[in-house]
Amino acid sequence: MAEFKRFHIEGVVEITPKRFGDDRGFFSETFKQSEMIENGIDLDFVQDNQSFSSAQHVLRGLHFQKPPFAQDKLVRVTRGRVLDVAVDIRTESKTFGQWVAVELSAEKWNQLLVPKGFAHGFLTLEPDTEFLYKVTAPYSPEHDCGIRFDDPDIGIDWPVPSSDLVLSGKDQIAPFLKDISTGF
Repeated sequence: MAEFKRFHIEGVVEITPKRFGDDRGFFSETFKQSEMIENGIDLDFVQDNQSFSSAQHVLRGLHFQKPPFAQDKLVRVTRGRVLDVAVDIRTESKTFGQWVAVELSAEKWNQLLVPKGFAHGFLTLEPDTEFLYKVTAPYSPEHDCGIRFDDPDIGIDWPVPSSDLVLSGKDQIAPFLKDISTGF
């Protein structure tokens, strides 16, 4: 059975599936709906996505989709390592603007559940990192939003100076949380 670890921000869960190895390699059930339901997580995933970052210190995020295309995400790394971050953007939440960061890696074999109402981002800690995630709603360009990775009101403690980050043009000019309506 997988291990489920909860955080001070309700809804974010680190999940570490069991891995069974021998001299040939290993086997793992990376997603098992019955275990998720047993642990209070009943989601209907509709799409799997994968990204590859060739460089170290690629920062992707902070991204989210507004309702009605809001997405729950189950994210994991199959090669390399990332610092994965979930930011609570639910305006009525007692933890609004707070964040959780977890190192995800192929070695640790852990995953992070990022619920609807959270902005999500990750920083690659190694070159040639592959990142996979399941989502509960398809991509919708009209509902796609972002928040600045370096928003001072959020204060994420990225382990790399901003000058060393590799960012998309879109992520470089994303608005601050206080300047947008998240829809949550």
